[in-house]
Amino acid sequence: MKYQKIILAGGNGYLGQVLAAYYAPLASEVVILSRTPKAQHGNIVTLVWDGKNEGDWMNSLNGADMLINLCGKNVNCRYTAKNRAEIIASRIEPTQLLGNVVNKLQQPPKLWINVTSATIYRHAEDFAQDEATGQIGYGFSIDVCREWEKAFFESQAPHTRKVALRMGIVLGRKDGVYPRLLNLVKCGLGGKQGDGKQYVSWVHEQDVATSTEWLLNHPEIDGVVNCTAPEAVTNAELMKILRQAYGVPFGIPTPTWLLNIGARLIGTETELILKSRWVVPKHLLDSGYQFLFSKVDYAIKDIISIRI
Repeated sequence: MKYQKIILAGGNGYLGQVLAAYYAPLASEVVILSRTPKAQHGNIVTLVWDGKNEGDWMNSLNGADMLINLCGKNVNCRYTAKNRAEIIASRIEPTQLLGNVVNKLQQPPKLWINVTSATIYRHAEDFAQDEATGQIGYGFSIDVCREWEKAFFESQAPHTRKVALRMGIVLGRKDGVYPRLLNLVKCGLGGKQGDGKQYVSWVHEQDVATSTEWLLNHPEIDGVVNCTAPEAVTNAELMKILRQAYGVPFGIPTPTWLLNIGARLIGTETELILKSRWVVPKHLLDSGYQFLFSKVDYAIKDIISIRI
């Protein structure tokens, strides 16, 4: 085995399952910290925690090669006062808890990756945002990212390298944004959303997994790292590629006024669709990482070919 132990905090969700499946053949043990108990599956072990309090799960972090923190309430909801508080707490509290625990360990993880969000950058249609020159935006979702990363970098972990992985929109067959967009395409509603000019910074789920391993094996990299494919696409381009890949000749566009109504009806925010996220992974590219899926049409064709 290449690695002794990989820890996935909050790893019971979609992305956690992708990472667990990736690391299971590479590590002696994959440990998922989850609020819900689950039977052991091969070398994947689930330990129960609440993300707020110390417990027996702490010992599992000793000697780990890597800790990946995936905790956070889904932002696909209305930003009510209650949801805002839960979104912030579900990110800050586990991050601070993990920081306190890592600082106490005799053999702390070599690398701690906190999966944050590329939405921290401003609405950008003029030029791409990278780690060095990217401009931080404003609004609730950006405030969440600021507080989240602040809690992460302020945590005392002198013997553990830390990377805030600013994640783009993950494309995969089982969950995330792809199945939802595909449903729109199938129903003939796969046209552009809004004016369609907003950029989508995406990343294939397998590049998420391989980039974390790349970071593990490149100790010179720390701090903020963007995790997006090198080539963002506009919303109109993305929907067109989806239609072509699935063989649907047309897609009815959804104007902004209708999106606003629909968002209220299904309990979400139009920001998730209309904000232009044009982000590039400068640090990964400069370090020599080669994306498995650098173009969105390659990624979509791969996902469509997967049989579940």
